[in-house]
Amino acid sequence: MPEGDSSGESIHGKPSAIGNFFKRLGQVYQSWLDKSTPFSAVRWAVTLILTAIYMIRVYILQGWYIVTYALGIYHLNLFIAFLSPKVDPSLLDDPDEGPALPTKQNEEFRPFIRRLPEFKFWHSATKGIIIAMICTFFEAFNVPVFWPILVMYFIMLFCITMKRQIKVRKLCPFTALYI
Repeated sequence: MPEGDSSGESIHGKPSAIGNFFKRLGQVYQSWLDKSTPFSAVRWAVTLILTAIYMIRVYILQGWYIVTYALGIYHLNLFIAFLSPKVDPSLLDDPDEGPALPTKQNEEFRPFIRRLPEFKFWHSATKGIIIAMICTFFEAFNVPVFWPILVMYFIMLFCITMKRQIKVRKLCPFTALYI
């Protein structure tokens, strides 16, 4: 057995106190995540409250616009992954325009499966907000920038990305139906 491997063991082969602490912390964290799984409305409400707290903090401090811009880009990427299908219908061998409902008794119905499930979307978005909030406590991340340019650039990026997403996939984003 290698000495001091990354599984939390010390040089003598016994579990270290620090390794045990982080292992237990990870188990408690996973337990709370598992318990929160069925409560999607509450999870998203907490995320919206965290977002509001973050926005109020940035507004009061009048800074950290680069961090906010990066958070917006990260959330945009998560949202696109959430809207995208797991399997790209344009890569399927079907001569049709994409997946369709079964017309015969023995045909298989293949529902819309997202590339990023709702729970992972929520978890990643919440972690991003918390990390951005932590960044606002460090002056090194407060890069001076003219924020209206970032807002306009983000709006342009959002519109171009969503237009391309809807045009290429021909996916109606709010109903998950192919047009």
